[in-house]
Amino acid sequence: MMVDMRRGVWTRWLPLALVVAAIAAALLLRLDRYLAFETLALHRNWLLREVEEQGALGVLAFIVGYAGATGLSIPGATVLTLMGGFLFGPFWGTVYAVLGATLGATAIFLIARTAFGDMLRRRAGPFARKLESGFRRDAFYYLLFLRLVPVFPFWLVNLVPALFDMKLRSFVAATVIGILPATAVYAGLGDGLGAVLDAGEKPELDIVLQPRVLLPLLALSVLALLPVAVRHWRRNAAGEGA
Repeated sequence: MMVDMRRGVWTRWLPLALVVAAIAAALLLRLDRYLAFETLALHRNWLLREVEEQGALGVLAFIVGYAGATGLSIPGATVLTLMGGFLFGPFWGTVYAVLGATLGATAIFLIARTAFGDMLRRRAGPFARKLESGFRRDAFYYLLFLRLVPVFPFWLVNLVPALFDMKLRSFVAATVIGILPATAVYAGLGDGLGAVLDAGEKPELDIVLQPRVLLPLLALSVLALLPVAVRHWRRNAAGEGA
């Protein structure tokens, strides 16, 4: 019995331990320096040539690389999305970036849900249980809000739904829809990257935080929470009328 219990503990925590070790190794090796704008500018001709020669294999390599960077929480998603727009155009660059980010986020979500779920339910205080209750009722809209607002760290937003045992299909759907607008903005910026590089300039990496982009994203995030607010109002109205 004791052996089975220990084996169950290892089964639940080993994947998370491996991810943490991989993230630590990535930070120690400074893999983020390869996802810098300067690196992209330096190797842009080689990248274009490889994508043209490799075809579908080049697309797969980009998606897998994006998923790996997302799963390991390596800084550089903005540069990768710019690269997607530069290499594949605004439409397919957006599609491939969203697919890679979603795959990486989903992998971390599944690992974290396996490791943290029971522990949270055992140790959650009153506030956490209240938050859990709300997240279980409206998880899709809560996560959609967190995805649409680009000020929240992507790795953190991958973990929060796992703590409250969110359904996988809801997580994937909210992730795809939520990251699509900002990803499309950066992929569109990457599509014109060649002209920017030829002019010796740098792209506006903070474009998503500028009012002309940020305000529409904030408006979408408010709309994402509107169904939650309406349901809350209806529950309160029903309670008062009872």
